[in-house]
Amino acid sequence: MTARTPSDAPSDTPSATPPDGPRAAPPGAPEDVRELRRFNRFYTNLIGALDYGRHLYTPFTLTEARVLYEVAHQSRVDAADLRASLSLDAGYLSRLLGRFEDRELITRGRSEQDPRRQRITLTEGGREAAGLLEERSQDAAGSLLRPLPAADRARLVDAMRTIRVLLGEDGPQPGEGARRPPGDRAPELSLRTSGPGDLGWMVERNAALYAAEYGFDLSYEALVARIVAEYAEDFDPRWDRTWIAELGGERVGAVMCVRDGRPGVARLRLLLVEPAARGHGAGRRLVDTCVEFAREAGYGEMVLWTNSVLGAARALYQRAGFELVSESPHHSFGQDLIGQDWRRTL
Repeated sequence: MTARTPSDAPSDTPSATPPDGPRAAPPGAPEDVRELRRFNRFYTNLIGALDYGRHLYTPFTLTEARVLYEVAHQSRVDAADLRASLSLDAGYLSRLLGRFEDRELITRGRSEQDPRRQRITLTEGGREAAGLLEERSQDAAGSLLRPLPAADRARLVDAMRTIRVLLGEDGPQPGEGARRPPGDRAPELSLRTSGPGDLGWMVERNAALYAAEYGFDLSYEALVARIVAEYAEDFDPRWDRTWIAELGGERVGAVMCVRDGRPGVARLRLLLVEPAARGHGAGRRLVDTCVEFAREAGYGEMVLWTNSVLGAARALYQRAGFELVSESPHHSFGQDLIGQDWRRTL
């Protein structure tokens, strides 16, 4: 994230008294707003975003370096694409590209697809400059990560992925459509079976999401951890499977198929879809894949247990052919809930 306005300067920066006398201090910002601005100030200082001179000891500003990166990493790019994807003023971008052209870093010509658009192409000198920037960017990022232990690096990477997903890069915000530049393709949804680290991620994300959305307490995290541990200890690939949904290459959902204990009965467990991925069909794909695996494995029936407050999940189960067979009130995870048993014949 980048600093956007001078108002993100530290609050103790001296300023002149307005001519009409001192103004009343604005009301205090919410804590989450203050924390976001604090992070912006920290990160822009960390990467040198406020230094409008040379970037990474090259003759380019941060904006120029980003434009070179975009041109170098796309097979075809037009000026209009750069303007939209980087939110740059048209006049400013035109002057920047003019400077690149004067330095023989790019050439500009008409797009083959649309003669009204301007195609940008790197010259040999431009490719060398972009390569130098890429090398130094990799070194700079590596120098930040190198001192961290492996566990802390993993935590940091997960946190950065979360920031990108929640603030809109990898999908729509809850209740909204995706906000993408014109011509930008929707991120691809894919499913894969679980690998190292995925089960731990499932415990962490289940605990965090259910606490945030339903107020579940620590006992829910303990339950999920037990389920995951039992799965890992008793795993039999003939009967058990976990799938991870990815959107644009990032983990956004999961589900398990496990033996229920009764002959011929499978159990669907721990369905999870991240808020930013809802609306992309991840939940439907996960449930359908789980049911299909159980059928092909030779199970005759699939069951699941959920709670009535999980309306979106219940709608997925109904669509997949599950039927509600019983429900009863209970107090669990710090909440008064109504538990539900669902089943379907395979």
